[in-house]
Amino acid sequence: MSRSGGRSPRPRRKGSRGRFAPLWGWALKLSLVGLVILAGVAVYLDAVVQEKFSGKRWTVPAKVYARPLELFEGQKLDKDDFLTELEALGYRREKAVSGPGDMSVASNAVELHTRGFQFYEGAEEARHLRVRFAGDKVAGLSRVGAGDLAVARLEPLLIGGLYPAHNEDRILIQIDQVPPYLIETLVAVEDREFFDHFGVSPKSIARAMWVNLTAGELRQGGSTLTQQLVKNFYLTSDRTLVRKATEAMMAVLLELHYDKEEILEAYLNEVFLGQDGRRAIHGFGLASQYFFSQPLAELKLHQVALLVGMVKGPTYYNPRRHPERALERRNLVIDVLAEQAIITPEQAAAAKQRPLDVSRRGSMADSSYPAFLDLVKRQLRQDYREEDLTEEGLRIFTSFDPIAQSKAERAMTETLKRLGNRKGAEEVEGAMVVTNPETGEVQALLGSRQPGFAGFNRALDAVRPIGSLIKPAIYLTALERPSQYTLTTVIEDEPLSVKGADGQVWKPQNYDRQAHGDVYLYQALANSYNLSTARLGLELGVPNVLKTLQRLGVERDWPAYPSMLLGAGALTPVEVAGMYQTLANGGFNTPLRAIRSVLDAEGEPLKRYPFRIEQRFDPGAIYLTQYGMQRVMREGTGRSAYNQLPASLAVAGKTGTTNDSRDSWFAGFSQDLLAVVWLGRDDNGKTPLTGATGALQVWADFMRRADPLPLDPPVPDNVHYVWVDARTGQGTDSNCPDAVQMPYIRGSEPPPGPGCGLSAPAESVMDWVRGWLQ
Repeated sequence: MSRSGGRSPRPRRKGSRGRFAPLWGWALKLSLVGLVILAGVAVYLDAVVQEKFSGKRWTVPAKVYARPLELFEGQKLDKDDFLTELEALGYRREKAVSGPGDMSVASNAVELHTRGFQFYEGAEEARHLRVRFAGDKVAGLSRVGAGDLAVARLEPLLIGGLYPAHNEDRILIQIDQVPPYLIETLVAVEDREFFDHFGVSPKSIARAMWVNLTAGELRQGGSTLTQQLVKNFYLTSDRTLVRKATEAMMAVLLELHYDKEEILEAYLNEVFLGQDGRRAIHGFGLASQYFFSQPLAELKLHQVALLVGMVKGPTYYNPRRHPERALERRNLVIDVLAEQAIITPEQAAAAKQRPLDVSRRGSMADSSYPAFLDLVKRQLRQDYREEDLTEEGLRIFTSFDPIAQSKAERAMTETLKRLGNRKGAEEVEGAMVVTNPETGEVQALLGSRQPGFAGFNRALDAVRPIGSLIKPAIYLTALERPSQYTLTTVIEDEPLSVKGADGQVWKPQNYDRQAHGDVYLYQALANSYNLSTARLGLELGVPNVLKTLQRLGVERDWPAYPSMLLGAGALTPVEVAGMYQTLANGGFNTPLRAIRSVLDAEGEPLKRYPFRIEQRFDPGAIYLTQYGMQRVMREGTGRSAYNQLPASLAVAGKTGTTNDSRDSWFAGFSQDLLAVVWLGRDDNGKTPLTGATGALQVWADFMRRADPLPLDPPVPDNVHYVWVDARTGQGTDSNCPDAVQMPYIRGSEPPPGPGCGLSAPAESVMDWVRGWLQ
């Protein structure tokens, strides 16, 4: 009987393929969706890559330059000061000058190869120069192999920048400006397959995975230079898989659109290489200046190796903070170059023998000259928007003189150190303004007793009573009336009191609490007598004195109170400098300025800032006022300056001290330098310093270092010198025993006296006036 009958067949079991068919369908659909999303992401990232890379890639801060040092035969320039400036510019002392940035020094000559520069007027080519010195002057200037030169300019010192909110700074370079070995070294150390891969390197990724797996920790990354650029340029530094995938995709897209040279150039300008306070150092161009004080094109092999080595860890390998680490890393980079036959073993050995050659401080640090940069910013904001100054790469050329600034800083620091043993002197702050009397250009500025202080700028913002600094304005007002007042007009130095509209009585006193009787007008100025000055000011009228101050350049609207005659009105040090600028410049008002010209990022001229000049006073009245201010220095309250200055140096100035010695002032000038110094406490507390014992000492120390030209103003046509009797102030003969010469505006000279040997009634004028006048 057959077994096949009677039992129904079993159903066939479905295969696994049939069972998972719906899953495969979903997977296919999800894959398609993923591809669509990926394509969308790619399109978006492609747009991001192209938009930023093809447009303005960086916001570049404005760069601020000092004045260029001009050289010519006969120029007053000390050889040591010249070398100081060359060293600040990053020139290297060599046995022989072989290229830009080199210098060699002989006994009385300096040979150097300038770098050339794009000035407002045009490009100045690099030149091989020889400068000879004799004493404190340039004795000869020539171009090596080409004969004598009339004039030559050094490139100006870059003193700072105006930074955007993110505080990134860079000096943009082009790929044809890089020094030898930089590209080869960067590729050898960071990305050997750079010129062969398409943005990512599977070989590098595999090698990094193997190193990390065998080490059991993350030791090596597989990023290409293109990926590093993408991370720095577009992304954050988050270490996530999503960020890493985005980086890889953007790197591929970048390489699809741009060639290797463009990518490499962008990398050279973008890479982070250090931190200078708040300022981030980006790019090899700025890093070269910051660490070596040299342009990138001048770097040698050992310097290139150091910068490339720092890419791995700018903070860890900072050569100023960690020189041992930096040296080890640099030498490792040099060994890599030798292993890849980029350099010879001999070149490697020689490079490894070189020191790090890092400059002592960061060149162009944003905190080098903050007070002066503050002045530049304020003047620029009158013509430019904030974003123009921080993003457009403008080049600002100023009147800043680094040699004068250095001497001002040392004068302030060392003088206050000497005065530090006086009780309360350690709490004294300071400010200083140095200008050129003829042009009104600000050459140096201190906003604090501490060089490089970046806080409250006292030179621009400390509004303090000026005390006796106002007195030259009072005497100028009088001397503009030659029919009434001359330098030998007798005025009373006697007590007085004035009742104000509010019933308050003003009773000024002299500093020594004494009255001095009848004195000559110039004598009252020289000794800064308050009583005679107040009497004179009241005779002239307080409103008239205030008008004179306005003509001198003071723009504040002060009330016409009698106390204004003794300096109750308050000014900042830079405002005082503006006032004294007119006195120093023969009565010509020249508003202070710090900026000379502005170029755009491409070197095209934008704006000049020529100095303005307006004659506001009779030259004769100014000449007599200057004469009286010279007497301040020779016999009056400023005479202690000659403890430091040579007797042959004619200068003019005025001390200023406010109540309880809360403010110590001095303002004075030579033929080519004007300087204003203020010392005091920020809390307006008492100090142990008068104008003569404090600010004058800083001023004199600075003038001693600066070695200015003596004050020698031309005698105006309406002024002539007359022989007068020192005892009586009357005209006399030149051969009389008490005869001295005094300047007068023509027609105001005193009448003839009784002649030699005859007495005259002038007992009220003290006998020692004779010694003053001689």
